[in-house]
Amino acid sequence: MAAVYQVGDSAGWTSMGQVDYQEWAASKNFHVGDTLVFNYNSQFHNVKQVTQQGFEACNATSPIATYTNGYDTVTLEKLGHFYFICGYPGHCQAGQQIDILVSSPTSSLSPSPSTQTSEPTEPSTASSLYFRYNLYWTLGVLLAFCLSGFAY
Repeated sequence: MAAVYQVGDSAGWTSMGQVDYQEWAASKNFHVGDTLVFNYNSQFHNVKQVTQQGFEACNATSPIATYTNGYDTVTLEKLGHFYFICGYPGHCQAGQQIDILVSSPTSSLSPSPSTQTSEPTEPSTASSLYFRYNLYWTLGVLLAFCLSGFAY
């Protein structure tokens, strides 16, 4: 079942130093289908989805997506990292940035009881999706590990 998360909880999306967004994100388990809600004053903030490089450099000049209405919803549609920053000058540097890691649900790890049938059966769609998500997640982790080794 998909969850809805208000980024920063009751403080919302702000640069006032009330929320440590990295700590906030680390305390959550995000999954495919979950929704993020960015609640903020659109006169003073925005939301820019950026690449990892844009996130690390607080650079919003080439965003993947831009949100500006003050109550923006973003559905997490795949596994991996989603990077968001405020594009207003100095806000990202002041901590208004968040790295959301979407992972596979762990509840699917326990095998389901098997039933004996005389006819061959096709793998279930759920198990196929689970395998695919695990494969993509594993490949993503391996790629990140390899790339981090070459960054130095």
